[in-house]
Amino acid sequence: KQWYQRRVRADKNSSIEQYAMRAFGEALESVPMALAENSGLSPFSTLAEVKSRQIKEGNPRLGIDCMDKGESDMRVQHVIETLIGKKQQIMLATQLVRMILKIDDVRSPGEGEE
Repeated sequence: KQWYQRRVRADKNSSIEQYAMRAFGEALESVPMALAENSGLSPFSTLAEVKSRQIKEGNPRLGIDCMDKGESDMRVQHVIETLIGKKQQIMLATQLVRMILKIDDVRSPGEGEE
């Protein structure tokens, strides 16, 4: 459900930041896509099914059933990640992207080319 809320927020933002918000959301979607693909599932159809169920059931805990247990609720499967762990991972990734963007801003076109 969080991915859907990010998309809605990005659509409401009329500035150029909406593109960064969308890209950030798409980057977060790559994790369940990779999990589905590495589990031998069809990544696109599996992710589409989970997203659809999250909206329909209003359950943000639904995820990729990579162990083929027949249950997509991650709480039932005892797949739990702490909030602080998630926050730190997202903050670290965001800081890394900011550093890369700053390097791109500092470097002028044609610099380093002879």
